[in-house]
Amino acid sequence: MRALLILIVVLAIALVVGDRVGVVLAQNEIGRKIAAEYNLARQPDVEIGGFPFLTQAVDGTYHEIDIRIGDWNGHDISVHHLDIALTDVAAPLRDVIDNRTSNLVAATATATAVVPYDVVQRYAPSGVESIANSPEGLRATGTFSVAGLSVPATVIITVAPTEAGIQITPVSVRAAAGGPTISLALLRQSLTFVVPLQELPLGARVTAIQPGDDGLRATAVAHDVRLDSLP
Repeated sequence: MRALLILIVVLAIALVVGDRVGVVLAQNEIGRKIAAEYNLARQPDVEIGGFPFLTQAVDGTYHEIDIRIGDWNGHDISVHHLDIALTDVAAPLRDVIDNRTSNLVAATATATAVVPYDVVQRYAPSGVESIANSPEGLRATGTFSVAGLSVPATVIITVAPTEAGIQITPVSVRAAAGGPTISLALLRQSLTFVVPLQELPLGARVTAIQPGDDGLRATAVAHDVRLDSLP
């Protein structure tokens, strides 16, 4: 009986070790291919969720695959901390072995990234000197042209995803001490602008924007994503 228990323990350990080796090899291969497809400077970190890995591989369905890319350039825009979460990935084992990607599909791809404020400011009208988060909300400061006059002011702005990208819209304005009153309607005409980031990798469309201390935190979602749609 003792010998049988020892054998069972040894086999269990071997299965666990084999499972972990398999998942590491798969993660490295996914990371290598993504780095090559997107011409990344470094291979992204990949984590295949769920345990055991081997049963998922045999079944051909992976519950979640997390991909941490980091810095990424696309559409002439640089973003930081790009992460992609793939859920319910269908990858038949035979297709994986034969390196066929046409049948590899993720039910949902959710990408998150940070658009730094210096990138946002690149698309702002002249006169905007800084954009930063504050307790009052997202704030733009500078000297703005209103009715032919250059007026220093602080403007509270909102951000929203649109078909054209991330739209920046003034919602309130405060002139510098002693300065003239500024019409918000006039300011909106000159200070509303768009950062042309419509999507993140895998065709994920930007669906939500949240200001943070280091930039605009963008969330993008795509459904029924075929992994051969990598550019």
